Amino acid sequence: MNASVEQVRSALAELIKAALISNDSRSLACREAARGRLAPLAADPPDPSSLRMDGAWTLAIRDAETPELAPQEGQVNLTLPRACPFTLAEILAPGFDVDAAVDHIRKIASTG
Repeated sequence: MNASVEQVRSALAELIKAALISNDSRSLACREAARGRLAPLAADPPDPSSLRMDGAWTLAIRDAETPELAPQEGQVNLTLPRACPFTLAEILAPGFDVDAAVDHIRKIASTG
């Protein structure tokens, strides 16, 4: 797998974890990790034709929903959409708001 594809997947997974985790300090750590993964991508963006955002999103959900994290995931009863809610251009844009992205993920998840 292309390294930049892996970085996008990893950044999306951190955003999802931040939305899932109810503990504020853990969620904050995931937000910081997402910022740290997005910065080098923004500096050297991947070729959009080499990346399927929906595929990266699906893999990121799988990465984020690990059994080890389940006890910490109390924010919402999450059913995430199959399609990535962000474009590559959006997540790499200067001033991309990680906190707003996490809130958006929480809102688009259907709550049971």
